[in-house]
Amino acid sequence: MAAPCYLGWDFSTQQLKVIAIDEQLRVIYEDNVHFDKDLPEFKTQGGVYIHSDRLTVTSPVLMWVKALDMILEKMKSSGFNFSQVRALSGAGQQHGSVYWKKGSIHILKNASSKLPLHQSLKACFSVSNSPVWMDSSTASQCSALEKAMGGAQHLASITGSRAYERFTGNQIAKIYSQNPEVYLQTERISLVSSFAASLFLGAYAPIDYSDGSGMNLLQIWEKAWSVSCLDACAPGLEEKLGCPVPSHSVLGPISPYYSQRYGFSPDCKIVAFTGDNPASLAGMSLQEGDIAISLGTSDTLFLWIQEPAPALEGHILCNPVDSQTYMALLCFKNGSLMRERIRDDCASGSWDEFSKALSSTVAGNNGNLGFYFDVMEITPEAVGIHRFNRDNQKVSYFPKEVEIRALIEGQFMAKRIHAEKLGYKVSK
Repeated sequence: MAAPCYLGWDFSTQQLKVIAIDEQLRVIYEDNVHFDKDLPEFKTQGGVYIHSDRLTVTSPVLMWVKALDMILEKMKSSGFNFSQVRALSGAGQQHGSVYWKKGSIHILKNASSKLPLHQSLKACFSVSNSPVWMDSSTASQCSALEKAMGGAQHLASITGSRAYERFTGNQIAKIYSQNPEVYLQTERISLVSSFAASLFLGAYAPIDYSDGSGMNLLQIWEKAWSVSCLDACAPGLEEKLGCPVPSHSVLGPISPYYSQRYGFSPDCKIVAFTGDNPASLAGMSLQEGDIAISLGTSDTLFLWIQEPAPALEGHILCNPVDSQTYMALLCFKNGSLMRERIRDDCASGSWDEFSKALSSTVAGNNGNLGFYFDVMEITPEAVGIHRFNRDNQKVSYFPKEVEIRALIEGQFMAKRIHAEKLGYKVSK
């Protein structure tokens, strides 16, 4: 009998990835399908379509299904033993949404194992191109939701965040207002995470608490949909969303489709999928008091907190590991591109020179302080370069080594300050 293993899936913006681990957490298989390169027929760029208004950003739903077909066939060709898989789960890019057309549940449940899944599901979606996290076309819906809920702070106090353009409630409100007939044809709305779980389950998978708290719709304290938020977005929405569940819920056995087509055991369990950010917290084994920082194009900070204080900046999500606690998420747009620009200006484009200049100055920078925002920042909403000397006077120039330390210290001070605003307590 083959040794048990477990599959993890990641439906991200640019690719679909799979990893298999054994019971000692050793990686025994991994693979990916890159959307632009491996599925050129969809003509995406970076896995998405950027529409002519430069605000609307979507991805074709069938591309995700076809990518799953493709990666499973690659696994099969490699001789991967699907019968050894005891359970699978995964993550999806947060804030993307999928709209299932009326009657699709029967097609999903009864998909023929003789066909690739994307062929069976090609007519199942009332919206063929899903709004994704990069979309910023719902400003009017955000304003309307905050107004209906008594202001941005009140909405944040209920749902963990003020209204954000990429959040699913506002995307649904846009679809309802612009295409009410499309909304009426929709029997179920999934997040990318619950959509992916649905493909394996052969039924509509519920939205988990953690990914669900990135929608402006879930009461993060009660772990239930806010009726007021639902009503402010679209009628009859609760029925289309289903009941949310804890992020570690076992949803049921794998669909017979996968047993018949690939040889999965009928006993293979599907565990709820969640969003990519909550999955990062779980995957890094963060515990209460821990903090993780991703230094990317945008800098992302996430942490485990017990007593959150939702604010106008940042997000409070339900913790995927422990439903009674929370995770805070902060995103800073001026991340690596800002650091690279100062490196180029002050260190001849060399990270070695940058590091030497940083080491040559003292912690605290002799009281010199800077905030650097080449583009409009998210946290806080600010733009421009702002330098202050030790006397708290605004100045227009710092020496190169002072500039470099001011940038790094300013970025990390901002992370600490905003984390504390959300309820994080820094240990002494």
